[in-house]
Amino acid sequence: MIALDDLTLAYERRPAVHHITGRFDAGSLTAVVGPNGAGKSTLLRALVGAVRPSSGVLDLGGLKRRDIAYLPQQASIDRSFPISVLDTVVMGDWAHSGFFAAIGGAARRRAREALSAVGLEGFDARVIGSLSAGQFQRVLFARMLLQDARLILLDEPFTAVDQRTTADLMALIHRWHDEARTVIAVLHDLEQVREQFPSVLYLAREVVEWGPTAKVLTAANQLKARAMAERWDPDAESCRRGAA
Repeated sequence: MIALDDLTLAYERRPAVHHITGRFDAGSLTAVVGPNGAGKSTLLRALVGAVRPSSGVLDLGGLKRRDIAYLPQQASIDRSFPISVLDTVVMGDWAHSGFFAAIGGAARRRAREALSAVGLEGFDARVIGSLSAGQFQRVLFARMLLQDARLILLDEPFTAVDQRTTADLMALIHRWHDEARTVIAVLHDLEQVREQFPSVLYLAREVVEWGPTAKVLTAANQLKARAMAERWDPDAESCRRGAA
C-alpha cells in the first residue's frame, strides 16, 4: 500500500532520514524503532504530508489526507485550550463532514460511543486540561475511532501512560489490525514490540533492517544501530548519494 523508493527527508538541508526503500503492506501492523534522533517521527510526519521528501519517492498508494489518522507525541499537543472531551473527539468527524460543517447529533452519538469504547463513558463535559496523561491518550484514540481511517500513524502512543491504559489501547490497535487497517507505530519498548507487533522497521536515519520482528530485533542489529547513531553529524548537509 505504501512504497518508499530511495526516500530521503531533511529539515533545512539537515539530514533526518536517508535513502529508505521498502513498503508497508496494506493491513500490516508495523513498529518503527531505533535510537533517539533516528528519524522515526520525521518518517511519520512525511507519511501524513507534513514533511516533503528531499529526494526519492513516497507513494501512498492512492490514499488521501482524509484516509490517514495521525497521533503525534503528547508533548506536541496544547492541552491548555479550554475544550471539552466530547468536542475533542467530535473533531475526528471533520474528515468526513468538513471543517465548516455543523456537527450534528449523529456525530455526537458516535463520539460518545467512541468514549465508551476507550473506557471514558461520562467524561463528555470534562475539560481536556483536567485529564491525566492516560485519560487524555484515551480521548485521542476515541477521536481516531471517529476518523475511521485506512492508515493509522501513532507516534509513541504509550509514553507516560499506565499499564492498564497501555493494555486497553493496544487492544484497540489490534482491533484496527483485525479490520485490515494499516497501523504504523513509533515505539521504544522492544519487549512490547516483540510481543505485539509482527513487523518492524529498525531505523537509524538509514534502515538497519525491515521485516518480521524476530528477524529484525536482534542483538546484532541493536549494536549496528548504536554504532550508526554514534557516527551521526548533526551539522551535516543532506546527503547527495546517487546524485549526478
